[in-house]
Amino acid sequence: MPPRGGRAAAAASSGSEDEEDEAGYSRSYFLAKEKEPSSSKKRARAAAGKLSDLNLVDEQVLRASLAEIPPKHEEEVEALTRSYKDQYRNWLFELRCGFGLLMYGFGSKKQLLEDFATTTLTDFTVIVINGYLPSINLKQVIVTIAEMFWDQAKSKRKRQPGTRSQLSQPFPSQSFDDIISFLKRQTSDDVDDRVCLLIHNIDGPALRDAESQQWLAQVSCCPQVHVVASIDHVNAPLLWDKKMVHTQYKWSWYHVPTFAPYKVECVFYPLILASGGHAQTTKTALVVLQSLTPNAQSVFRVLAEYQLANEKEEGMPVSSLYTKCRERFLVSSQVTLNSHLTEFKDHDLVKVRKHSDGQDCLRIPLVSDALEKLLQELA
Repeated sequence: MPPRGGRAAAAASSGSEDEEDEAGYSRSYFLAKEKEPSSSKKRARAAAGKLSDLNLVDEQVLRASLAEIPPKHEEEVEALTRSYKDQYRNWLFELRCGFGLLMYGFGSKKQLLEDFATTTLTDFTVIVINGYLPSINLKQVIVTIAEMFWDQAKSKRKRQPGTRSQLSQPFPSQSFDDIISFLKRQTSDDVDDRVCLLIHNIDGPALRDAESQQWLAQVSCCPQVHVVASIDHVNAPLLWDKKMVHTQYKWSWYHVPTFAPYKVECVFYPLILASGGHAQTTKTALVVLQSLTPNAQSVFRVLAEYQLANEKEEGMPVSSLYTKCRERFLVSSQVTLNSHLTEFKDHDLVKVRKHSDGQDCLRIPLVSDALEKLLQELA
């Protein structure tokens, strides 16, 4: 058995070793902190690293690479989507009772809603609205619904001999209030007269404004019009007030997560790590122009040719554009030209600037190379 003095000496030596180790750790810590840059240098370094400094790839190359990535859990996603088919009959019942169907949940619901419409809504005239598009002529959609009911009313009148009315004339679609009042008067027990508005992403960028939501809410109040819609934005319920939810849309909410990729919905959204630049702008402009009338395309071509020939000018005066279009028999009046220009401005194809002499000038927001390429592809 060792003496007590030996134990004390051993304990003292071990304690001094622990203190030296702690002192060594502390010394190493402070030495390392001295070698590190100061906080101001850190902030400067962090500020220097920007997304714009990255060498971004072309968007088409990035989208092609994304398309090559094999999808995951395809069988599970398909099985989940298939499981919702058991609810189709319940959805149809609620739709016939006057409720609107609102689908929410993670994943694209486009395929689910279109399958529901194809297999179950066979007694309805289905009109599809793609709310994920950058722009939608919603009033034209509503006018189309009214014209359809107008034509049905005319065909019913023709079956009744000796009846003549104002229905032989085209539909008087002067104002939105007239259209809504006409639709609200349409009451029939005939199932063929029912219309279903199938709206993909009713919270989409083209439908988020208050006016579009008010129009859709008023249309949904019409007896023969039913609404099936989907939402994906977390703040989508903020688009509606209490009256719109419970009295007009009469939403019946369904949580239907599909976990399917948003392939179609995200086509018009630029990729963060892609240098879309003028290529993406040209592609978008081409898609919009191809959906317009040939006369509208020709008017745009006149403006583009003038801009390419006069690059240093602020833009083309509206009066000059009207004169050139009139000479080529593209427009018959200033009103016709204004309707084309309104379409161009709505799709951001044309910007209006004030000339030094005070008159309005039109300019296409594209560089010369991109504009030339756009005209070649448009031809």
